[in-house]
Order: sequence, then structure tokens, then C-alpha cells
Amino acid sequence: MRITTNVYPKEQRRDAWRFALKRLSLTLDDADEATLYGELIHFRSSTHIDFIRVTGTAQAWTIDFRDQPATYWLAMILDGSATMRDGGQELRLADGDIICGRGDSPVSIAFTGDNRSLIVQVPHSELSARLKTPISGPPRKIATDSGSARVFAGMLRSLADTLTDITTDQARPVELAFPEFLVTALLDNAPAKALGGAAGMRAALLERIFQTIEIRLSDPDLNYQQVAAEHGISPRYLQKLFESIDDSFGHYVKVRRLERCRLDLRSPLHVQKSISDILFEWGFNDSASFSRAFREQYGISPREYRKAPPQEQEAVELLRRGRPARKERAAKAEEAVEIEEVLEEQLDEQPADDIPQVPAYMGDTGTSRHHHLPATPETVHWGYLSKDLKPALRVRSGDFVTIETLTHHANDDPERMVEGDAGVESVYQWDHCGKTVERRGAGPMDASAFGRGPGEGFGVHICTGPIHVEGAMPGDLIEVRILDLKPRPSGNSRFAGKSFGSNAATYWGFHYNDLLTEPKNREVVTIYEVEATGGRLPTAHAVYSYRWTPQVDPSGVTHARYDYPGVPVNPESIERNYDILQNVEIPIRPHFGVIAVAPNHNGLVDSVPPASFGGNLDNWRTGPGARVFLPVQVPGALLSLGDPHASQGDSELCGTAIECSMTGLIQIVHHKGAGVMEQLKDVDYPLIETESEWVIMGFSHPNYLKELGPDAQSEVYKHSSIDAAMRDAFRKARRFLMTAKQLTEDEAISLLSVGVDFGVSQVVNGNFGVHAVIRKALFTS
Repeated sequence: MRITTNVYPKEQRRDAWRFALKRLSLTLDDADEATLYGELIHFRSSTHIDFIRVTGTAQAWTIDFRDQPATYWLAMILDGSATMRDGGQELRLADGDIICGRGDSPVSIAFTGDNRSLIVQVPHSELSARLKTPISGPPRKIATDSGSARVFAGMLRSLADTLTDITTDQARPVELAFPEFLVTALLDNAPAKALGGAAGMRAALLERIFQTIEIRLSDPDLNYQQVAAEHGISPRYLQKLFESIDDSFGHYVKVRRLERCRLDLRSPLHVQKSISDILFEWGFNDSASFSRAFREQYGISPREYRKAPPQEQEAVELLRRGRPARKERAAKAEEAVEIEEVLEEQLDEQPADDIPQVPAYMGDTGTSRHHHLPATPETVHWGYLSKDLKPALRVRSGDFVTIETLTHHANDDPERMVEGDAGVESVYQWDHCGKTVERRGAGPMDASAFGRGPGEGFGVHICTGPIHVEGAMPGDLIEVRILDLKPRPSGNSRFAGKSFGSNAATYWGFHYNDLLTEPKNREVVTIYEVEATGGRLPTAHAVYSYRWTPQVDPSGVTHARYDYPGVPVNPESIERNYDILQNVEIPIRPHFGVIAVAPNHNGLVDSVPPASFGGNLDNWRTGPGARVFLPVQVPGALLSLGDPHASQGDSELCGTAIECSMTGLIQIVHHKGAGVMEQLKDVDYPLIETESEWVIMGFSHPNYLKELGPDAQSEVYKHSSIDAAMRDAFRKARRFLMTAKQLTEDEAISLLSVGVDFGVSQVVNGNFGVHAVIRKALFTS
């Protein structure tokens, strides 16, 4: 998740930055509003360790996890210098310095200039298995000039540099190493007072013994006599040390081995290993005793755990964190089922860890809620809009939504864009028995007329939603604030960390009947690799292209041309050309192609032609930082988003953009008709607002469902023209200037000619689009 102040007007940046920091338990204390810049990169690992990279100009903020006291935090200065203050001390911090403390120990950090830092919050539960005696005392600096702490600092810096690209799977080794390094660093740097005298020294010795055990867990012959000798103590004294924490050497080793096995069982990195391979690797001698021990520890067999969906594995993980000591387990056994049921209910409300989660737009943090809307067969509708759809989510005005959207072109290269991604696979599932998402379009379910499958392809976009907005009624406006948008990474381990998209030059493209070279009736698909993030401007570059060849879908229907997006392409039937667009990089402009409220129309509405309700706008300006205003047509608005693009030029000339699955963070704001601000009072069309522009959307037929009669959904494809779309954009822009800016008609017409840019949004969606770009800088007040 990435948030930057650059997407907000200058007057809003301080409030937006304060809000973004607050969501991550960082409180902005001071900053120069005139020069303020801030960027947050947030990554949460599968074990709920939060890594936060903060970049900014001179400012001061407080690390305050008092609302989450069962945590440790760590802060590393990556660039710049700072002063740390708490209730009783002041420390000077320079590049590479690390400080750490408990969650209930807030500190203030003031930076004198440009700076970059890494904040890590780790749940106490992730350290409790290793840090048996929590170290007390105020926040303190960890010396990083030698030993394991120096290696630890190097790992943290490398992690910070790659935080924008790392995936949950790639982070697993870090999850394993981080607690071990932190415990070692805490002990090596602990002052005598913090260790607590003789008792503290015994605890420190025990922690060093734990380190030895951790290193040798895979040795099946590991025994307490060997460990005692290695640390220069008697076996009896080692046993006493374990008794002091209500444990034994044998039980501790068994639990740590079980935990290592559990992590490997759920890791994609070990999916090819058998359960026997894993248990022997971690020092167990036979599968029967291992299975009994695993079930006793986690309440589930190893085989059941491995086959369980991620949500159930997570429930086992959370239950483990709260597991009582051995002496209490029998008394608590009856409570376990109730606890697990509660955890499952909580998990249903939790957002995924590897997607944008933290809103950064200034809002009412006391009332705004944050929802996660994944793309599943139950939460998407493919190829159509309808006022009769059951809401996939209900929100209030001001709520934030992390929303997953899938491209309908993923099967152009299923290896890169479908395989290994459980969510995409579930939506795209199609075999000879049928589809999980059977309706794919607004046409009749009978496939005999055109042979394109259920719905017959009258509408192609995979839309996530709809979202019911509480209190929204016809005459109101819905504002969709797009805060963040990033490509969905490939689920195939061969392409780990990479994202891909497809551009299909097809028969519906503007170019198709104007080709120069043979064969002229050709359709070409180009696969692009899309950078998700990076230090420089993210770009896309072509990987390969191929000409469409007849494809036989899983239902046995042959598709001679690209008539039905979603048909899986057989890689053996195409010839890939890798020698294309050499030395060409396309700056990515991520945006939603489809942003729509439900049309007030009986029956299903084809997702392709846009109109007054929004829909398939295909305007690249609907990316992060933009606000899209849509007039509500039915109660609840029923907002849907889809058709995500990595980049597109004005016109979308060949028929598509770089079609790439995306996950976005949006905020939905409801404006009652009677309370709409002056400049929006006359808006009955999709309006885009960015930091510097208003973008007025015009169409050949602005309300085609009413204009073209009962056959409107087919007639609109026959009657579209650039002239009509330009006329509509002109009329709407004139009306906007006369109502929102109180210009006379003569003033508006002059300004439209000398200061407003008209452009072609798209010429491929059945209802052509032209937009008018009105720069805010034209108005001096």
C-alpha cells in the first residue's frame, strides 16, 4: 500500500498526511505546511508484523502504540537525522540508528530535514515463544556497529528498499528471521538495570539457550546434555532454568519444531514437499507421533491443516497465539471451540494483508469504516449492470473500501494472469461442465444465436459489486474518491512479484478496417509486464505478442475471432513474437475503466456503452487522486467498479488499454440532492475532478437507454459518432461554466475555445466519448 501527499491539493495535504499517519499509530506533531511532502509504504506480513516506510520533509511525529500495548516497535533511520524524546530522555539519531520499545512506550521523533525511516510493529505473540522474559525499561537505542545487530540492520535496510515490491510469500523468510534477530539485539544491548539483576541474567542465559535450540532444531539427536555443555552449565541447572518458566527442555523443543512444520505446511515454497519430508526435516522421527503432537498443539491434523483454505489456517494461527500454558490446557479445552468460532467471525471482517488497506484522505475517523471487497464468484457480475442485483457490500457515506477488480482479458495469457491466483481462478473457472460465473453478458442465456456462451458476450467487463450506499436516492450524487490503485501480482511462482496485462487489437477497434499490411483481417494480442511500484516512474513494457488463432473454449465452441473475452487461449495454438517494441517504455496510468451506478432500466444493461450512469468511461484520468461524481438513478446507488487498466491513451484506439487486474482503495461520499455544493448542482452526467482539472464527459448519446427506444442496446452501436459526442461535451461544458462559475453564455463559449482542451476519450465502446478538460488554474479566485 502506497500513499503520497502529492495526490492532494496543497491546502489539504497536512490534514491528509496527519490522517494517513494516524491510521498507522503515528501522530503528526509538527510540519511546515508550505513545503510538506510525505509518502507512506505499508506492508503487513502473514504473521501480522507491520513494516512502514515513511519518507518526508522536515517534520515531527510520535510513535504511539498505546492502543496496542501487546506489541514491540522498532524504528530505523534510513536517511537524515533526528532527535528522539520521551518522558525521561533525549537521543540523537543518525543514518542507520535503531531504537526500539514496548507498545505502551510512545516516543517523539523530530527530523530537521528530508528524511526516510522504517517503522516495524511486531505483535508480542510473535516474540513470546522466544522472549520468555520481556525486557523492561524505556525505549532505547540498539548498537548496530558489530555482531548480529549489524547484520540485522543490513536486513532491515534491504527490506525497506524493496518494501514496494515484496510479496507475502517472499516475506516469509523475513518473518522467521525477524523475531530471532530482534531478540538477540535486545539481549545484546540490554543494560544491566534492564536485565533485572540475577533473575535477569538467568533470563538472558535462557534466551541464549533458546538461540542454540533454534539453530539446531533440525537435528533429531538434539538433547539437553549437549546444550548444557555448550553453555558451560550443568544439565540439572538447565532443567531448573526451564522449570522457572513452567516448561521443560523436551516440550519446548517439540513445540518449536511443530511451529516450524506448521509454517512450512502453509508455505507455497514447500508445496511440493510431502508431510513426511517436512517432519523429518525438522527433527521428528515418525509420522504417527508427529500427527498426534500436531493435533494436540493446533486442534487439527497436519493433512487437514495443509488442505484448509487460508482463512481456516489463519484461525488456527490466531488460536495458537492465545493458547494457554500446559497446566491450564485441560481446564480450557471446552472453551476452544467457542474461541475458534469468535475468531472466524473476526476473520470475516479482516482485510487481506497484501493489498491497500489504510486510507489517506482526510475524513471522519470516528465514523468512517474500512471494508474489504474481494473479487469472488459471489461478488462480481460479468458483462452487465442491473438495478436488480443484490448488493455485495453496504456502506455509509465516508466509508473506505479496498476493492479487488479483475480484468476480463486475463485468459489472454492464463499462465501469467490466472494460474496460481485462487481468486482469479475461482472467477474464471470454466470446464466442460460449465462456469462458476455462468452469465457473462447481458444477452440471452441461450448460446445458439452467436455461439459465444451464456450472455453471448453482450457486455464483457468483470465488475466488482454492487455497493449499496446508505440513504442514496435518485437526484443525489455519489462521489468516488480514488486513493490508491496497484496491479495485482501474478499468482504463478514462476512470475513471483511481477504483474501483467494484455492489449488486444481486435475487430471492434477503430483501426481494424484501415490496416495496411497483410493479412488485413488480423487481431493481435500484446502481453505487457507492468511495474507495480518503484523508485522511478513505474512503466510497462511489452513481453511478446501473438496473432489470434481460432480458439476452442471448454464448452466445445470455436471462436474464429476475438469475440468473447474470457475464452482461455491455448498457448500451443499461438506463435509468440518476442521481438516487439524494443526500447519502448510506457508510463503506467492506473485507472478504473468502469465506474458505474445502476441504470434506472428494467432488465440487464450491456456493460460496454457508457452513459449518464457512468459505466465504461475509459478515461485514464480516473486514477489515484481523482474524484468521480455520478448521478444516482436508483435507491442505494448500487456502485460497481471494474475494467482496470494499467495504461491507456485518449481514444483507446485499437479496442483495449493495457488490461490488468488491480486492487484499489476508494472512499465513497454521498451528496444529498438538496445539499450538493454549487458547482455540482446541475451535474447529471459523470464528472471527473483531479487536483488541477475538471473533466466533463460527453457521449454520442448521453442517455441512450431512453433516447433510442426499446432496442437501444443494439441501436447505440449503429449511431455513434465523434460529432455527436463532441456536441454533447460542448453543451455540458458550457452548462458547467455557466452554473458552477456563473459565466455568461458568451463568456463560456469564448473560454471553451481559448482555454479548454477537448479530447477523444474512446471510439470503441458503442457510445463514443469526448471529454472537455477545464483547468482550475484558469480561475484566479
